[in-house]
Amino acid sequence: MYPLHLSYALVGVLGVLLAFWGSAIRRAPVSEPLLALLVGVLAGPVLGLIDLPPHEASVVTLEVSRILLAISLMAVALRFPLSAYRSVIRPVGVLLTVAMVAMAVVSAGLAWLVLGLPLALAALLGACMTPTDPVLASSVVSGGPAERQLPARLRQVISGESGANDGLAFVFVVLALYAATSGSFGGHLREAVWGVLGAVAIGAAIGYAAGRAVMVSQAREDVDPGSLLIFTVVLGVAALGVARLARTDAILAVFVAGLAYNAVIGDRSRASEQKLDDALTRYLVLPLFFLLGVEVPWRAWRELGWPLAAFVVAVLVLRRLPVVLLLKPALGLPWRGVVFLGWFGPVGVSALFYLTYSQDEGVRDPRLWAAGSLVVAASTVVYGVTAMPGRRWYARRSSVSDR
Repeated sequence: MYPLHLSYALVGVLGVLLAFWGSAIRRAPVSEPLLALLVGVLAGPVLGLIDLPPHEASVVTLEVSRILLAISLMAVALRFPLSAYRSVIRPVGVLLTVAMVAMAVVSAGLAWLVLGLPLALAALLGACMTPTDPVLASSVVSGGPAERQLPARLRQVISGESGANDGLAFVFVVLALYAATSGSFGGHLREAVWGVLGAVAIGAAIGYAAGRAVMVSQAREDVDPGSLLIFTVVLGVAALGVARLARTDAILAVFVAGLAYNAVIGDRSRASEQKLDDALTRYLVLPLFFLLGVEVPWRAWRELGWPLAAFVVAVLVLRRLPVVLLLKPALGLPWRGVVFLGWFGPVGVSALFYLTYSQDEGVRDPRLWAAGSLVVAASTVVYGVTAMPGRRWYARRSSVSDR
């Protein structure tokens, strides 16, 4: 139990320090996930204080990332009034269709060409790298600095895309698993179709029922804002559990449940949801990124050598930015908004979830985790360092163009 208790202590102390110096950290070119990652690397590979068996670490990462995604997607679904999301249907729709397919193809192609992976494994790795992470994106689009420096429409586009494409990536991953394993195509296709349709139906039903229950409770004055904050967390976990039992895409079900709940309760929960965003970005991400730091596969990284480093750089530069720039006419955003949107599409918790999900489904090739984990680690560092300067760049450009 020593490694577990030491992990509690380190993550807890880091959380307390962030509580004291949170505003200063928000002004610095670092992020909370990056700090947790660095502490994990120090406690694990550097000092050797915590050493987890690979299988145990994979199982823990899978479940922790699943829960974190559920809470994160509930926060994203409730971040803005539903009318705000309706106003960005066009750009979000383009990102969820054309851009997602293009990002999956680009990532898979890079894995095949640069890393030399078999085509099936490259397709699976590309699928895992496709979704924009809602947790890392929250640090870019939520909080006081983001609200002052970025327009609401751009934040709504990033939020809407990061919320929906985490669940829709399930289709890409399931079909890629067919190629990487010995399963039948028909079975995987049925799983993908039911995963999406079942998730939408289950999520909508749970979110609507929860919203109606809150409305009745508020009419009786049985709830307070603090209870609503906890309720939204519990709602996300409930939708996740029900969707998992029904063997649907649980991640998508949580986001749909949040949207349905948002539609029923209207603006009654805006203050609570902002608190949920802040708490998620600052504290709930810490255990998962600490765990990633503890279990980084240094030996596998060294064995893959320079092709792995080239792959990571290529994914960060080519996976998203060129695709979004090419789609500028369809997005209906100004150039600076398109550039910002193209750069801030981090690979994070959702990728960790799908990587460990693929391992749980029988893909044991160590190159999958080695390549994917380094992309996530690099993404955490790069986007954590550039988030604050990027927002300031956007604000300066906006001020210059307005004069």
